[in-house]
Amino acid sequence: MSSIYLLNFLTVSVFGMILAAAFCDITWTRGKCFFLGGSLAAILIFQGSVYFFMDMSLAQSLYPLTTHLPLALVLCVLSRRRLWPFISVLTAYLCCQIRRWAALFITALFAGGPVTQSMAEMAVTLPVLMSLVWLAAPSVRSVSGGTMFAQCQFGLIPAIYYGFDYLTRIYTDLLLEGVMVAVEFMPFVCCMSYLAFILHTSAANRVRMELEQTQNSLNIQVVQAVREIEALRESQQKTSVHRHDLRHHMQYLLSCLENGRTEQAQAYIQNVCSELEANKVTVFCENETINLICSAFVRRAEKYGISIAIRAVVPPVVPVSESDLCVLLSNAMENALHACQRMKKKGAEGRIEAEMFERKGKFFVQVVNSCDEEPSFVKGVPVTDVPGHGIGVRSICAIVEKYGGIYQFQVLEGRFVMQVSF
Repeated sequence: MSSIYLLNFLTVSVFGMILAAAFCDITWTRGKCFFLGGSLAAILIFQGSVYFFMDMSLAQSLYPLTTHLPLALVLCVLSRRRLWPFISVLTAYLCCQIRRWAALFITALFAGGPVTQSMAEMAVTLPVLMSLVWLAAPSVRSVSGGTMFAQCQFGLIPAIYYGFDYLTRIYTDLLLEGVMVAVEFMPFVCCMSYLAFILHTSAANRVRMELEQTQNSLNIQVVQAVREIEALRESQQKTSVHRHDLRHHMQYLLSCLENGRTEQAQAYIQNVCSELEANKVTVFCENETINLICSAFVRRAEKYGISIAIRAVVPPVVPVSESDLCVLLSNAMENALHACQRMKKKGAEGRIEAEMFERKGKFFVQVVNSCDEEPSFVKGVPVTDVPGHGIGVRSICAIVEKYGGIYQFQVLEGRFVMQVSF
């Protein structure tokens, strides 16, 4: 029985060491594999010497110092990490419970005793180890790439169980004696962990849903903006065609005049002028995207009787993608247009002033519009509780942050001012 116990002890030691190494995020090379194998052999030899020269109970109490600490330090060297190797060792220690409970089930099934228990533990070691290495280890390693807080959260339960197991079974007999605090401690930990998991998952789901809604809205805005640009480009192409066909128009008009059809010539001129006016794109600067977007909003503002002034000194290429520039300007101008429309409904005058320029590799945008009431601000960003609103501002902030820029929103003398640079 003693030899079976020692063999089982050796088996569980190897099980825990290999599993801890599998949980640790290490890029394995031949040299590292040899180093790990030699280190594990040295730890096992040292562990055997301790058990040979010391009392069994004393050797068990020193196990964290003779085995777990050296193993964690070896993994620290291999992974060049400080915290995660210790979490890996604690997690592997916790997973030894799977091996133990599988053996308990076999022992109960065959009505065996301590010998059967030890033999069953050795029998299930390899299948359990392979399952954990292939199925659980990749997910465990993925946590090591998270923040320090996330790693500590993950390692909290293994650390609590590790301390509880040694305090109640190795260093004292509290669990064996049935002390109520010891008996009920781990169920209490499981309950609190479950509640914390529920609260964390619920909060994460709410954030994820909000992000998905925002992303969907942004995708819709991008699609609409791209469609608008394409439509404006088509209009510009039509205008180019009209200019190209100017010679044909002049020939037709000359024919009408020569034949005394003055009214027909006048009607034709008015028709051509209307088509050109409807499709024209105002040139504000050298950047085509800005010209297209601003032209579209100028026509919309004039349609609603809103005064608008745009000043742009922007080169053909700016340090922002065309789609991001489209979303940023469209949202800024759209918000300004809506604010002025609300003022028009109240009988007040609305005015929009936009200024864009590029200087020393930096792109600056300022949009100023009349406003009838000051919005609420949270951390310098205007917010609203109206469903479906406020997405445009979040889109602007997201784009500016994407390029490492800065943004500012403020109300000055009855005018809302948006300024961004990146």
